[in-house]
Amino acid sequence: MKTRLLLLEDDLTLSETVIDYFEEQGFEVKAVYDGEEAQEIIYEEKFDIFLLDVNVPLLNGFELLKKIREEGNTTPAIFITSLNSMNSLEEGFDSGCDDYIRKPFELKELLLRVQTIVKREFSKNKEAKVQIDENIIFDTSSNELTKDGEVVQLNFKEQKLLKFFLQNSDELLVHDRIYDYVWDYDEQYSDNSLRTYIKNLRKVLGKDRIVSLKKLGYRFNSK
Repeated sequence: MKTRLLLLEDDLTLSETVIDYFEEQGFEVKAVYDGEEAQEIIYEEKFDIFLLDVNVPLLNGFELLKKIREEGNTTPAIFITSLNSMNSLEEGFDSGCDDYIRKPFELKELLLRVQTIVKREFSKNKEAKVQIDENIIFDTSSNELTKDGEVVQLNFKEQKLLKFFLQNSDELLVHDRIYDYVWDYDEQYSDNSLRTYIKNLRKVLGKDRIVSLKKLGYRFNSK
């Protein structure tokens, strides 16, 4: 899979230069030319890194990144901008960027910064993935469960329950601890709902993976 970059840059010459260079390095680059267009694409598609100019039409880069960060988007972002004051640098990092490079810059330097983030994210994602079985993986970062390479649909509480089990493998978890973790403080927990969630997880993981200890609670067997 190629690393996907979203490039927000309204200077067409610079945009084409960056695209050509990074595509030669094996990246996939999607170019947009104003902040609102970038915002729409971000909602529609998934990217590995954002490369964002600041002074662009309709919605500037600082405002764009701040907006999508508030909405929960954590995709790494690098500002590429001619703004070189300390105030601009501070505003860039306050809006949620991972790096900031001032124009004019060497393409090689931008590449090195992108590669550093790619390596960091790969390491972080690798640590987040728990191998439950040979063919079953749970990503504790995205709460995504896959079996034989296919995503298994779990509801939100089933995701939380599985994550809690994995964090406390081979340990007796009494009912009250499970209720406190899976249900929010203002929600009414349900014995029947918990049994349904466990039943659904067992269908995917195998019935022996989650053991019921009568009147005590449950234990998730790591092996």
